[in-house]
Amino acid sequence: MKIYPWQQPIWQRIHQQKDRLSHALLLHGRAGVGKLDFAQHLSQSLLCATPKNGEACDVCPQCTWFKEGAHPDFKYITPEDIDAAEDAPKKKTGKKMQISVDQIRQLIQMLSLTNHGVSSLRVVLIHPAEALNTASANALLKVLEEPPNNTIFILVTHQIHRLLPTILSRCQSIAMPIPERNVAIEWLAGQKVANAADLLDYHGGAPLAVLQRQADFSAQSNVFQQLAKGAKLDSAVCAGLLIEQGMEHAITLLQKWVFDLQLALHQLPHHYHMQLGKPLQALAKSVNLGVLLEFQRQLVQAKQTANHPLSQELQLENLLLQYKKAFKH
Repeated sequence: MKIYPWQQPIWQRIHQQKDRLSHALLLHGRAGVGKLDFAQHLSQSLLCATPKNGEACDVCPQCTWFKEGAHPDFKYITPEDIDAAEDAPKKKTGKKMQISVDQIRQLIQMLSLTNHGVSSLRVVLIHPAEALNTASANALLKVLEEPPNNTIFILVTHQIHRLLPTILSRCQSIAMPIPERNVAIEWLAGQKVANAADLLDYHGGAPLAVLQRQADFSAQSNVFQQLAKGAKLDSAVCAGLLIEQGMEHAITLLQKWVFDLQLALHQLPHHYHMQLGKPLQALAKSVNLGVLLEFQRQLVQAKQTANHPLSQELQLENLLLQYKKAFKH
């Protein structure tokens, strides 16, 4: 488990402050920049029995336990049915997952027991922190207000605005950086990613999102071809292509397309679809801005229920019918 190149400066700052770290750290930033990997790297280094220059040794019993997911003084709390990898593709159907109050109560019970490590330190990693519901967030708040001795909490979030202000006030906030474009492209090239620059633009500069969803690029290209037809789009065909992306990613794809379409309408540079400038500019000539803005509003509503399992393909077809109305025949 290594620190990504763009995380080295912030890792050095944390390493220099290790003896003065808060009992609760909040790593926040855009999805796909490596926050969870950073948090796990930090957790292992804190629990390592023989760290070298702040890095975990990788060979002591504590490191072995950690890598095997069996360290008795490390607790990882996450919604049970989502992939632990950061920004993993969401399930196409299923309820929106939350961290339950029972999980926090079990954590409190665990923290009441004596720790096992030679470092006399326990680490609790919570990801994604925005998955805490009202009850579990309030239960966690009580622990953060009166933290157990020798315990460090590490919260990771993509959506800091969804956390309780009282939780934010009890954490040391650490903004996780978006890598510089040339650094991200160089790293992606090292991972053998084709079309790295185009994919990085589409994913908002988040290299791990590129790495995890690069296989979807050809399927997305088929969707873009449909959307570029405007009023002539085939709603059923396009909905079928979109549903393969998973509902949440499908809505995000449409939102990014509409955003760049509005930029094209005002003759501004595109943000996500740098390689599709001509189709977007041609499409912008026939757009009805008022109808397009209504479509954008419907997408925001649809995003809030994106993980609801019922009639997702039908919902997409209805959205695409609204999209078609935004263009003159």
